Amino acid sequence: MGVELSKSEQQKEDWMNTKWRPMMGWTYMATCAADFVLFPILWSLLQSLSHGSVQTQWQPLTLQGAGLYHIAMGAVLGIAAFGRTQEKISQNQIPVPPTKTPTAIPSKKDPEL
Repeated sequence: MGVELSKSEQQKEDWMNTKWRPMMGWTYMATCAADFVLFPILWSLLQSLSHGSVQTQWQPLTLQGAGLYHIAMGAVLGIAAFGRTQEKISQNQIPVPPTKTPTAIPSKKDPEL
């Protein structure tokens, strides 16, 4: 005998399947914030505290290699957004079975009866 799953258990998806798109966005946002905001500030503070002045400018790590990281993340996030849009559109196009329209019940005063 097989174990029967309830309807809600059958509809549950793995956490990773439902959250990978937002996680990619969060990861990209954190990477950009660190590389363009946090690390340059820390780099300047480190230089000013150790040498007394800022000698070199921070070179963003994600822009090395012609910015391939940003191109790749843009492609991943763009395709993911397109795929999610297609999923939502296909869910909205599921045919709904027609419902019976209520009909008027003739009254006894109706002359056709």
